[in-house]
Amino acid sequence: MERASIGALFRAAADGDAAAWKGLVEGLSPLVWSVVRSYRLSDADGAEVYQTAWFRLAQSLRQIREPDKVGSWLATTARHECLKVLRTDRALSISDNPQVFDLLSDEPTPEESVIAAEEAAGDNARLRQLWHAFQQLGDNCQRLLRILLASPPPSYAEVSAALGMAVGSIGPIRQRCLGRLRVLLADRGIR
Repeated sequence: MERASIGALFRAAADGDAAAWKGLVEGLSPLVWSVVRSYRLSDADGAEVYQTAWFRLAQSLRQIREPDKVGSWLATTARHECLKVLRTDRALSISDNPQVFDLLSDEPTPEESVIAAEEAAGDNARLRQLWHAFQQLGDNCQRLLRILLASPPPSYAEVSAALGMAVGSIGPIRQRCLGRLRVLLADRGIR
């Protein structure tokens, strides 16, 4: 769904148009569900987060200043609600088991320290290799991949405007750039 049509639906929904609200929900529900599913919540928690995100939007109809970006607003709200659920679940699972408190310590065991150091060293080496391979890509690939990795990800229209390339060519160029990066990493023995 395009941002302009989302903005128009949102403005109409804010003015009380039930059909516009329904269109907004139908158009943006896949986005909200994709955020919820990415956090791997239980079905009940996921449904609760989905409902809460829409409820928060209904509460904020008059406060949203950029109706064209209501999709980003909903995605961010869904993320925040997912994180709330995860924090609550973690707190409940620890406090429900009193034996856990006996095992908790501020200091890692010697084994944990060695494992953490080895993992950090391996991660740092992989990151150095990744950035070295990334720097071997052409300037156009580097710019495109950097923009696409922004959080929240920009729309293809925004990428097109930023880089001056056709919207239809962004996906294929991205695939070629990622394919080239995979080859460069494979040459270094990284998969």
